[in-house]
Amino acid sequence: MNALDPIIASTREELARRRDRVPDAELEREAARREDKLRPFAQALARPGLSLIAEHKRRSPSAGVIRADLRLEDVVGSYERGGAAALSILTEGPSFGGSLEDLRAARAASTLPILRKDFVVDAYQLHEALAAGADAILLIVAALDQSELERLHETAVSLGLAALVEVHDESELERAAALGARLIGINNRDLTTLQVDIRRTFELLPGVPDGATVVAESGLRTASDLSELEDAGVDAVLIGEALMRSADIEAACRALASANKTSL
Repeated sequence: MNALDPIIASTREELARRRDRVPDAELEREAARREDKLRPFAQALARPGLSLIAEHKRRSPSAGVIRADLRLEDVVGSYERGGAAALSILTEGPSFGGSLEDLRAARAASTLPILRKDFVVDAYQLHEALAAGADAILLIVAALDQSELERLHETAVSLGLAALVEVHDESELERAAALGARLIGINNRDLTTLQVDIRRTFELLPGVPDGATVVAESGLRTASDLSELEDAGVDAVLIGEALMRSADIEAACRALASANKTSL
C-alpha cells in the first residue's frame, strides 16, 4: 500500500455519502445552470515565462496543519495581488481539511482561473467541480486505471473543464501521453515514502509529448528552483505550503511569480 490508497478509499466513502444527499441528476442540473463563464486555465499557464499556480491547502498528511490563522479569502486575494496566474484549491476533507465551500469562496474572492485539487475517481466529482466554480480538475494517473482515466478525461473536456493529468514516474507519463493529455503535472513526491525530490521533474521532462504544457509540483520553494525549471522548459509550477507559511503571503507570491526571466 502507498500513501494514496487510504486517501482514495476515504474519497470513495465520502463520495457515496454526497451522492446519497444529492443524486447525480440533480447535481448535473445544478452544474448545467452555472451562469459564469469558465476562466481560461490552460491559457493562463501557456503565457510567456513560468506561470505560478498558487495553492490554498489547510493541512496535509505529511505536514499536518499548515496555517490555522488564515482566512481563505485573504489568502487567495494575496495570491492574485502577488501575480499568480491561477489558483489551486484543495477540496479533499479527511486528509487535507478542504471542502467544496472553499472552492466556492475562492471563486467569489478572485478573478483567477481555479483548479479543483482533489482525488477524482468518478464523473460525479467533475459535475461538483463545475457547479462549485472550478475551471480545471486534477486527474492523478496513479489513482486510476487507463479506462477510468480516459473516461474522466473525456468527460472533463466535454464539460469545458481543463484537465491537469498528474504523473509520478515514466510509466505514468506514458499513460498520460497515450491519453493525449495537453496539461501534464509532474509530482516530485514519492507516493510510497512521501519524500520529495525535485530532480524528478528534470528526469521525466524528456518523455513529455511535444506541445504539452508541463506543471512541476511539490517541494518548490525558491526563486532558484523556479529559474532552473524554466530553463529546462517547464511552463508552470504549483506551490502551496511555501507560500502559506510565509509571514507576508502577497510578497512571497510576488517574489516567486516574478522569478522567471520573462516576468510580466
